[in-house]
Amino acid sequence: MSGRNRSNPLALAVLICLFERPMHPYEVASTLRQRHKQESVRLNYGSLYAVVASLERRRLVAPVETEREGRLPERTVYELTAAGRAEMHEWLAELVSIPSKEYPSFEAALSFLPALAPGEAVALLEERIQRLEIQLALGDAAREHVDRLGIPRLLWVEAEYRGALLHAEHEYVVRLVEEIRTGTLDGSDWWRAVFADPGRPTPVPLPGLGVHDVGHRAEKTD
Repeated sequence: MSGRNRSNPLALAVLICLFERPMHPYEVASTLRQRHKQESVRLNYGSLYAVVASLERRRLVAPVETEREGRLPERTVYELTAAGRAEMHEWLAELVSIPSKEYPSFEAALSFLPALAPGEAVALLEERIQRLEIQLALGDAAREHVDRLGIPRLLWVEAEYRGALLHAEHEYVVRLVEEIRTGTLDGSDWWRAVFADPGRPTPVPLPGLGVHDVGHRAEKTD
């Protein structure tokens, strides 16, 4: 099975649910929510039904029966096909073994940080630190809860990973704020000079790269 159409983790979540047993889409959604997988995979019912339909067109899942409960609409139960089982395994193995380039929004924001005045950047980053600390506290509480329930660590390693990323980000942002505030961040003098005189008719040269060099190098890359 080729790697096309592997951009939506919700499709993988559906395949894995059906790997356990045949289910109808509503049951898939309920199972994912019960296990708090919506913290790792973006989930909504509209997109879920579209994903199931796409998997059926690709013959990765197949309808096995239709059931009805009381006055509820009929629900089609799907099962994993042999091709679906192979795709599930290959896709999951690829995600686990091969690092991929992701584009987090915060990384993008940091790449454009000099467009904010240093003081404003510090204030906004400090606000982020507060929000991160709230998320960390909530994560600690959730971890204590699953410990009390006796849920094996294997079943919530994704939450553990998410917490490790939050801790790392918190430590980094705290350090970055301190470096901006004290002026020890390399390039701070240039940054402060840019915003010292907003009406300056010519831009302040980039550190180690003159204004004219910027245009000249840009022309060479066009």
